[in-house]
Amino acid sequence: MNMPIANADIAAVFDEIADLLDMQGANVFRIRAYRNAARTLANLERSANEMVERGEDLDALPGIGPDLASKITEIVATGTCALLKRLSRELPAGITALLKIPGLGPRRVRLLHDELGIGTLEQLRAAARDGRISGVHGFGAKMQRQILDAVQSQLQQERRVKLSAAMQLADAILAELAGMPGVKQAVAAGSLRRQRDTVGDLDLLVAVERGSPVMERFTHGNQVARVLMRGNTRASVVLRSGLQVDLRAVPAASFGAAWLYFTGSKAHNIALRKLAQSAGLKLNEYGLYRGRRRIASNTEKSVYAALGLPFITPELRENLGEIEAAQARTLPALVTLSDLRGDLHAHTRESDGRDTLEVMALAARRRGFEYLAITEHSAHLSVARGLDAERLARQIDAIDALNRRLEGITLLKGIEVDILEDGRLDLPDTVLERLDLVVGAVHDYFDLTRERQTERLLRAMDHPHFSLLAHPTGRLLDERRPYDIDLPRVLRKARERGCFVELNAQPERLDLDDLACRMTRDEGVLVAIDSDAHGIGDFDHLRFGIGQARRGWLRAADVLNTRPLAELWPLLDATMGRRSRSIRPPSAARADQTSNIR
Repeated sequence: MNMPIANADIAAVFDEIADLLDMQGANVFRIRAYRNAARTLANLERSANEMVERGEDLDALPGIGPDLASKITEIVATGTCALLKRLSRELPAGITALLKIPGLGPRRVRLLHDELGIGTLEQLRAAARDGRISGVHGFGAKMQRQILDAVQSQLQQERRVKLSAAMQLADAILAELAGMPGVKQAVAAGSLRRQRDTVGDLDLLVAVERGSPVMERFTHGNQVARVLMRGNTRASVVLRSGLQVDLRAVPAASFGAAWLYFTGSKAHNIALRKLAQSAGLKLNEYGLYRGRRRIASNTEKSVYAALGLPFITPELRENLGEIEAAQARTLPALVTLSDLRGDLHAHTRESDGRDTLEVMALAARRRGFEYLAITEHSAHLSVARGLDAERLARQIDAIDALNRRLEGITLLKGIEVDILEDGRLDLPDTVLERLDLVVGAVHDYFDLTRERQTERLLRAMDHPHFSLLAHPTGRLLDERRPYDIDLPRVLRKARERGCFVELNAQPERLDLDDLACRMTRDEGVLVAIDSDAHGIGDFDHLRFGIGQARRGWLRAADVLNTRPLAELWPLLDATMGRRSRSIRPPSAARADQTSNIR
């Protein structure tokens, strides 16, 4: 099988090159070129593999010149590139694993290597235990303790990949499998189908006719590094990327039962088997049986129905009350991507985005959105070219002007304002009061105590112009743990204040997590599912946010941006301390919003 390399794998190669160059102290512009290329590929809607096969011009992609285009072609053909191999030889093997430790960027990794000879996680753990790290300039005892805790966790943790990368790879493999002789259907199962935010391995399932060569071809794919096992109905391989892929093959007659079984979760399956046993039945991957007679197997729905249950959507299959809700016929009608009427968190070139205001607006309109909130970073986040009061005032005027000539989409005037260490917001009221919404976010001081971090958020939410708490726990998957807060207390405050919390759909964040989504719903606080788009391709992230929301049992009614604009205005106005109104002309800049900040 000619297994295509995914965009995420190419992006990972470029990110690793950038890290290695950074550790060597290479030119900053060269490093940035590889990082920008990695981001372009990670957010690319099309397959770079297909573009190469069709001979398309890769130079046309944003930030991709001839040199990077040639490297993409090389990676598609070989899975890696000569530059990465050379850089890897010049540094200790495994040193890039140190970059997974929170707080250790390339420069700090290089410093630890130069000062202490550290090149592996085990060496890093030993140095932290011995107290040697605290003696290196710029570290100290507190960071040493944090590093030790993080290394211990990293060494114990199973290797997992982000949902977005796993989905991209699975889609490519499934497309290949579906075209093979004798394959009637090819689908994803396991934690990927349940939309877990990270995936340990890929579980794939095919319905096949007898004699299909699918197992032989699958195990001989060009991306396969190692075959763990191969039989007539099951094969397991490890790809060059390190990800394990398990493939099961079943006859069409057993497909539904097999898909149910291999989707899991294990706890959900055990609960279903117990339910079957209580009814004198037996359930396994081949079907539901009464004695030797198979009474349901070809579809998942038929198996659930034979157990007296309605179909339970895969995102809920965690044995967290879904079976009881199914028995009581109280399963929620979960939110879908088509329910979203707009997006309340997006950036343009004015801060760290890649596209202009108008380009973002037109892309949102093409997706059927009724509104899009433009929420640049504020000045405190200087690395993102955040806006000060004067620049924000100019953007407010630019949005008003664009709204007057736009049709079919309304831009909302917002800001992603930094919540400072003491809970103050990074911009003055004189400019915040001109906005339609204010999105508050934490971007530093992640290591405050639980009490101080919680109080920081509560004080921010008390501000008279505060609409939405962005990425509420600050986590970055595989990079940064959630900061320590009393989330129930924060959610109660949001309900009392009448503001909202975000489910940030960036694949690196997916923050809130599924359990926090459910907690938020139970508290009666509306969730905004936002893309945090930094370019038009990032609107695709919303599908991952929807998957997370569904895992959290959220209905359309629980999501703020499922409301049409006429219903959204009064909700936002209430958070901004304005009298509620049912509708407002989309292009009108209100008379009381004349700027005196220039």
